[in-house]
Amino acid sequence: MKHSKAILIVAFLLLSPVFVQPDASVYPLGTTIYIPEKCWNGFTILSSDEGRLVDMNGNLVHLWKGPLHHPNKLYPGGYLLTSTASWKQGRQDAIEIQIRDFNDKVVWKFDRFQQGKANEGDGTMWVSRQHHDMQLKGNPVGYYVPNSVKPDLSKGIILALAHYNVQNDKVNKNVRLLDDVVYEVDLETAKIIWSWKASEHLAEMGFDDAALRSMQNYQANPRLEGDGFDWFHENCASYLGPNKWFDQGDKRFNPDNIILDSREAGLLVIVEHQSGKIVWRTGPYYRDGDDKKLGWIIGPHHTHMIPKGLPGEGNILLFDNGGQSGYGPPTDLAPNGISVMRRAYSRVLEFDPLTKDIVWEYAPNNASTPNQKSGYDLYSPFISSAQRLPNGNTLITEGSDGRIIEVTKEKEVVWEYISPYLWDSSTPGIRNLVYRAYRVPYDWASQLPKPKESAVDPGPNYRLVIPAKDGSKPDFGVGKTQIWKQGSGK
Repeated sequence: MKHSKAILIVAFLLLSPVFVQPDASVYPLGTTIYIPEKCWNGFTILSSDEGRLVDMNGNLVHLWKGPLHHPNKLYPGGYLLTSTASWKQGRQDAIEIQIRDFNDKVVWKFDRFQQGKANEGDGTMWVSRQHHDMQLKGNPVGYYVPNSVKPDLSKGIILALAHYNVQNDKVNKNVRLLDDVVYEVDLETAKIIWSWKASEHLAEMGFDDAALRSMQNYQANPRLEGDGFDWFHENCASYLGPNKWFDQGDKRFNPDNIILDSREAGLLVIVEHQSGKIVWRTGPYYRDGDDKKLGWIIGPHHTHMIPKGLPGEGNILLFDNGGQSGYGPPTDLAPNGISVMRRAYSRVLEFDPLTKDIVWEYAPNNASTPNQKSGYDLYSPFISSAQRLPNGNTLITEGSDGRIIEVTKEKEVVWEYISPYLWDSSTPGIRNLVYRAYRVPYDWASQLPKPKESAVDPGPNYRLVIPAKDGSKPDFGVGKTQIWKQGSGK
């Protein structure tokens, strides 16, 4: 009898029509959620292949023409700190760092870091080789801080993260490195006045013998553009800026010191500006001591100290991408000991740099964090960022999907924007990437009128709704979470 039932079930499945969930032809773009009274309202500058400034309703209100590199940062008076893409002989290397005014005129530029092969022809050209980050000293993290001093764009210092190539046998005896360098440029003279090179501080990074062996065993990948083993891959560089820890006497947190992260190692460090030594570290392992509290930090981006004057000041804030990174003993998934840490979701992490206690975490996949949208996961295995806003909200760039959200401390999504702009329209597929996004006050672009702020109600479409037998559907309303049971009418 049991066998007969099994045969009937199989026959039914084979003879029944196949139901395939259709793919939508049109997806929502622009601002999809907006609750004005719960947001910190202003303009948002997008880092993509152009400098796009959008209002809270997703309207494009200003454009700095590309092709640009990343990131784009807006400062008072409508000045844009940016860089031009891209040196074809490098890997993610910008040609020139620039400051542009509101009318898109270049008012300052720098490319005199290295002379290399020209993009076209047989000549040579100067390049900055900047990648992933840069800061104006006086605005340590590149975003709005209440009552902060307006940076002087005619003099001062720019901190830039860049690439250079070097042979370092302690990392790998056979392959030249694509190493990271952080340098400072004097705005008045356009000359480099300070630099720090990652591979020169290998011994201070805490790698064990297994990790060092996996680096030595790396073999060159001819499919990658550029030349060298991208062993460290920094994704950020920023000054700590004024902070309570230094005020309390902890010299590791001198405002001039620089915080960096490594995607490949899952490592966060603070570099002492005066000596170049690493004076604080989180990772590269998250199995022992205080670091264990944090769980794995994998492929991080935009690691920085929340500036003084903002909620959470002094804590470390970052986008913990997930995906894969880290060096260690070989595993089934990582037989060469490279990318031994793996996780298929992202989280935004805020923690105390002294105790390593987690202060706030946004991770919708985590069972302790309620999903804002049924079935939606926060996951961007590359790029992305997090900015603390003056009202305590956090602006999160889920970069690989071009999705930007503003979430409250209670983890309510009060603004959502999906970028409609393709980063590289010549590449097949959807590439509406946003490397980072920053929210700035309206008066930082005072040339523009303050826009009208109109609420955007996502309606009931943000969850699957199954009608009752009588065909009726519920009206959940914004933020409500009733469960609609088919056939119940309730």
